[in-house]
Amino acid sequence: MSTPEYFALLARYNADMNQKLYDAAVQLSPGELAADRKAFFGSLLGTMSHLLAADTIWLKRFSTHPASFPALQAARDLPQPTGLTHSFGDDLATLRTYREQLDAIIKAWIPQITEADLAHHLEYRSMRGDLYRKHFGGVLLHFFNHQTHHRGQASTLLTQAGIDIGVTDLLVWLPDSLN
Repeated sequence: MSTPEYFALLARYNADMNQKLYDAAVQLSPGELAADRKAFFGSLLGTMSHLLAADTIWLKRFSTHPASFPALQAARDLPQPTGLTHSFGDDLATLRTYREQLDAIIKAWIPQITEADLAHHLEYRSMRGDLYRKHFGGVLLHFFNHQTHHRGQASTLLTQAGIDIGVTDLLVWLPDSLN
């Protein structure tokens, strides 16, 4: 598999896992979703909102890549989150609608990326305004890893609430090798 093909796999994996997360979370009452569970972002809703905020921030940064990816036009038009704890709503349906919108953008964008695009550097500013210049392929890997990290926290919160999200291993999404 080429590097762009691995990123396409990660885009599918993340979208599928996000769907599983929301399918599992719908089993909780609104009070349980919003309950402070002492996680990094407090509640399950807080964790899910953080993922939406971070993904939006990164997609907007990625839209400044010299390749001007057409699929990221939709990301350019998204409102800028006010921070990493930005709230996208206090109900699961609202968060899910936005999550599905982001996942659709990601899945449309990733096939547009080439090996040459991955070799570029991405210049961006942090939420504090600090300037960074990093290897785009590495930052893209961070983007997907960040989703997996916090979705793992959300999965733990669901498990603690008695809800099994199911298999979360990327290995299940890897194609079998016939050689």
